[in-house]
Amino acid sequence: DGRLTFFPGNQTVDLPFINFMKRYGTVFLNAYTNSPICCPSRAAMWSGLFTHLTESWNNFKGLDPDYVTWMDLMEKYGYHAQKFGKLDYTSGHHSVSNRVEAWTRDVHFLLRQEGRPMVNLTGHRKQVRVMEADWRNTDKAVNWIKEEAVNLTKPFILYLGLNLPHPYPSPYAGENFGSSTFLTSPYWLEKVTYEAIKIPKWSSLSDMHPVDYYSSYTKNCTGEFTKEEVKNIRAFYYAMCAETDAMLGEIISALGDTGLLRKTIIIFTADHGELAMEHRQFYKMSMYEGSSHVPLLVMGPRVKEQQQIPNVVSLVDIYPTMLDIARIPVPQNLSGYSLMPLLHVKAESEVSPRGPRPSWVLSEFHGCNVNSSVYMLRTGKWKYIAYSDGYSVLPQLFDLTADPDELTNVAIKFPVIVHSLDKMLRSIVNYPKVSSSVQEYNKQQFISWKQSLGHNYSSVIANLRWHQDWLKDPKKYEYAIDEWL
Repeated sequence: DGRLTFFPGNQTVDLPFINFMKRYGTVFLNAYTNSPICCPSRAAMWSGLFTHLTESWNNFKGLDPDYVTWMDLMEKYGYHAQKFGKLDYTSGHHSVSNRVEAWTRDVHFLLRQEGRPMVNLTGHRKQVRVMEADWRNTDKAVNWIKEEAVNLTKPFILYLGLNLPHPYPSPYAGENFGSSTFLTSPYWLEKVTYEAIKIPKWSSLSDMHPVDYYSSYTKNCTGEFTKEEVKNIRAFYYAMCAETDAMLGEIISALGDTGLLRKTIIIFTADHGELAMEHRQFYKMSMYEGSSHVPLLVMGPRVKEQQQIPNVVSLVDIYPTMLDIARIPVPQNLSGYSLMPLLHVKAESEVSPRGPRPSWVLSEFHGCNVNSSVYMLRTGKWKYIAYSDGYSVLPQLFDLTADPDELTNVAIKFPVIVHSLDKMLRSIVNYPKVSSSVQEYNKQQFISWKQSLGHNYSSVIANLRWHQDWLKDPKKYEYAIDEWL
């Protein structure tokens, strides 16, 4: 959650290495994902293109494996490139459940698709390494810096992708039932200030926006939760952020130990945030700040120190920024703009050949746990969220200055602003047309999948992540799918 990287969000947990980057670099106060879910978000970051251009509609559908990323270009131009950890921007990953839930989101049924969010304390007060896979990848990156990077004669680019702070799979709920367990050790939990944790306000279920209600239901969050449960989920999430920060620290220390720190640019960001029980939801797949607002910090040579940048930026800006750093010509067709003019100690006088950076960012979502395509435009103090064809589901408008917790939809109160923002959104993306294409894609993909299963179809679909609800009345749900088709 990007809000943890600056005041007031950062009072809940100590993140020493994020703070180190703020002290010696720049923090972006309004950085957003272009799609709040793993694969589509990374597809935007690696390609520099909005989601409706990459057509990375869900966690299964990403970029083609041979897509030319900014890292490929940097390698072509003489950089030594190295990747460790989670990449997740090409098609074909994630579970069958993920796919089928995304394809069937227009079907008229409500089924829980995730385990109920819960916490789990593991290990002891000295246990630092909880997410062992991430630590192994961090160790690989540290060793590479100390053994390889330090001896290179040409410049290098190192990418390290972590899973944390991501909820863990929940075996208690049965196989294939999502990741809804917030897991940490007492070591990290002690870094969290419980008194500073805010308990989010919830609308009553009957007052929720219909898409929010669908999300809350499929995420298994419509039941009763005590204040203590909510507080614990948030505390464990913050503890997982602290563990992530320590991995960043290992990289910074390795660069410091090898004398590379003063001549290396470090960028820290994320594919999406975590709602952690805000708006009666956990996970991502939402345009609310907890899910869509990401961290973005940069430090290194010629990057201004102790700078806070209020401009809205997004992950598509990473592609042109990387090329700009490497002095590689930036393609003109990108959705993003280089961040370097904002970061430099001396503001760049020359404007990019494409003109000035726009005053808005776009995020969109077409995957599971949400029963409509969603489009978010953030500009100035406004966040405008449009759905589907723009008519069948009512839009939302939030004034983030007056209402940072996004509890009051003021779309009806400000029709002129809604009209103007909707017009702006349509000039960026013909969103009713994109929504229609996604609906068609979902249907075709589902039909192909169903045909590929033959006689096994009924058994397979009944035993996906929604099996606990589906098996109560399988005929009813199969019939709902037939109606949709």
